Amino acid sequence: MGGSVSCCISPGESPKIHRREVELEECPITTTEDVSEDTGTYLQHISDRELPDELAQEANPSDHPRASTLFLNKSQTDVREKRKSNYLNHVSVQSEMSPGLLSKKYSSCSTIFIDDSTVSQPNLKSTIKCVALAIYYHIKNRDSNRSLDIFDEKKHPLSREKVPDDYSVVDPEHKLIYRFIRTLFSSAQLTAECAIVTLVYLERLLTYAEMDICPCNWKRIVLGAILLASKVWDDQAVWNVDYCQILKDITVEDMNEMERHFLELLQFNINVPASVYAKYYFDLRSLADDNNLSFPLEPLSNKRAQKLEAISRLCEDKYKDLGKAAMRRSISADNLVGIKNSQAVLS
Repeated sequence: MGGSVSCCISPGESPKIHRREVELEECPITTTEDVSEDTGTYLQHISDRELPDELAQEANPSDHPRASTLFLNKSQTDVREKRKSNYLNHVSVQSEMSPGLLSKKYSSCSTIFIDDSTVSQPNLKSTIKCVALAIYYHIKNRDSNRSLDIFDEKKHPLSREKVPDDYSVVDPEHKLIYRFIRTLFSSAQLTAECAIVTLVYLERLLTYAEMDICPCNWKRIVLGAILLASKVWDDQAVWNVDYCQILKDITVEDMNEMERHFLELLQFNINVPASVYAKYYFDLRSLADDNNLSFPLEPLSNKRAQKLEAISRLCEDKYKDLGKAAMRRSISADNLVGIKNSQAVLS
C-alpha cells in the first residue's frame, strides 16, 4: 500500500534483482507528497529525457539526426564490392560505371568548379536521381518481403495494363524508378526539397510499419510518400485529383484510402526537423559520390562570385546582430574577456 515496495523473488533469483532491491532500500522513493511547497512540483531534467549516444544510433533515422540513414547502410555492401572488384581488376570506378566520367573536372588555381546544389536549394535532377538510387538499394538489399495489401500493385493497380506474373519477383532498375519519380515531379511541378522529404517519409514508414519496400509495392509506397510530402512541404499543395490526371487509371477514392493508411502507419508524425533534413541531403550526396553520380559542375564566374560574397556578408552581419542582442540580454563568464569596461560618470 502507498509508498511500500514489494515483490516476489523466486529461489533461483538473479543477483541483479538482489542488487536492485538493495538500491531501492538505500534510495527511498520520493512521491509528490514529499515535495514541499517551496520547491514546487518535481520536473524531470532535460538530460534525463535525451537519448544517450548508443541509443541514438539505434533510433529511427527519420526522427533522430544522429542515427544513420537506412539507404546509406544498405548501399555500403554494393559499394565495398565495387571497390574490391576495381582493385583486383585494376580498373577505375569511372571507367566501369560510365565512360563519360573520365573527364572529371577539378578546380585549379585559375578556375574553381562548383555545383549549383545546396542544402537549401538542391539541384532537382540530381536529387531525384539520388532518391531513386536510394530506393533502388532499399529494394535490392531488402531483408524480406513484408508488405501490406493497400500498397500491393496487383490488388490496387495504378494502370489498366495487366500486371506481369513476376511483378513481385523482378527488382526494378534504377532507371525505371527514376523515370517514375521524374514523371510525377515534372507533372506536379514539385521541388527538390520535396524529394528529400519523400525519402524521409518512406524510411519512416518502413521503420514504423516494420515492412519492406519490394517489387510488388514500391510504386504505391513512393506515390504515397510523394503525395504526403507535397502537401506538407509545398505551400500550394497538389490535390489528390491532380495525381489522378497524371496517372489516368487511378481513382480519387483509392488515393484517399492510401493517404489515410499512410498517415496512420506514420502515426501522424509528419514533422521533419531541419537537422534530419540536412542529414538526408548530405547522405544523398555521399551516395552520389560512392556511385559516381556527379552533380553538374560549372566554373565560378565573376557574377556568381559577387553573389556568393554578398550572401556571406549578409549572413555575417546577421550573426553579428544576433550576437550583440544576446550580449545585451545576458553576459556569461566566458564572454567577459575582451569586453571593455565603460568609464564611470562621477557627479
